[in-house]
Amino acid sequence: MKRKFITLIILGLVFPGIMAGISITGCVSSATEYFIPGTYETTGQGYRGTIRIRVYISEGGIEDIDILPNNEDRHAVEAMEELRELALEMNSADLDAISGATVSSRAFLSALEAALAWAAE
Repeated sequence: MKRKFITLIILGLVFPGIMAGISITGCVSSATEYFIPGTYETTGQGYRGTIRIRVYISEGGIEDIDILPNNEDRHAVEAMEELRELALEMNSADLDAISGATVSSRAFLSALEAALAWAAE
């Protein structure tokens, strides 16, 4: 009984400290995110050919994305436009591909990731 009580006290003291450490680490990594401002053109291999995008990046992240002319069908272009809006809203390329336009979606996200990586160097 005494052992169980001591274990619970230790867990009660240690666990919140561990969780606080995780939170602090998360804050530090996001606070140090920095990009080299500029305009970056990158490509990804879509279903019907190369997908080119132009990404405008500030120190804080994505400002705008242009999807340049390509050979993808209407559904794929709509999917990329949806991903564009999500990427701007989330300030991230960490998004899921859109079903039905998976190859084109992945090409767009790959190109966006390349632009962000280039701007982070």
